[in-house]
Amino acid sequence: MAIWLAFLRGINLGKRQVKMAELRTCLEAAGFVAVKTVVASGNVRLEAEGGADAIKGKLETAIEAQFGFKVGVVLRSQAELKAMLDKHPFDTLDPKADVTRHVLMFDQPLPAGLRIEDRPGHTEILRIDPRDIYIAGYRQPNGRYTEGVEEVLKPLYAQLGKGALDTMRNWNTIEKMLA
Repeated sequence: MAIWLAFLRGINLGKRQVKMAELRTCLEAAGFVAVKTVVASGNVRLEAEGGADAIKGKLETAIEAQFGFKVGVVLRSQAELKAMLDKHPFDTLDPKADVTRHVLMFDQPLPAGLRIEDRPGHTEILRIDPRDIYIAGYRQPNGRYTEGVEEVLKPLYAQLGKGALDTMRNWNTIEKMLA
């Protein structure tokens, strides 16, 4: 069996509440093994047989059947997540900067040659990979870090259209996924 990392989009927001123990039970009942949730925002490490599309579909079907609403899943293999961890661009940041690190992950490849205009010292796009965008959010006078990220990403979403499935995670969460 292979190790997979599933990132659920938009749970534990508003009425879309999912307790991690219930999610674990749901996924185990669907046939996944060694299910482990990481942080209470829909991050799951599991083992399964099959290809990415089949596993993603099985996850989405099981979650909708159990909780009564659709949840998009962005899936990464163990090798893909290990490559992210090994080759991330966050080492380029000033170690003294008051910054938060995030990765915006997509379930489908991004358009080739994609460019996003960032705001240096505020919301910086550090690198765009085929399905991932690495983002640094600097602390602002109001104490927030990612307040400007939506404005920076607005042209991206306009280009991608409504069908794009993505989810953003704090880099600290990504670092915990294979632990």
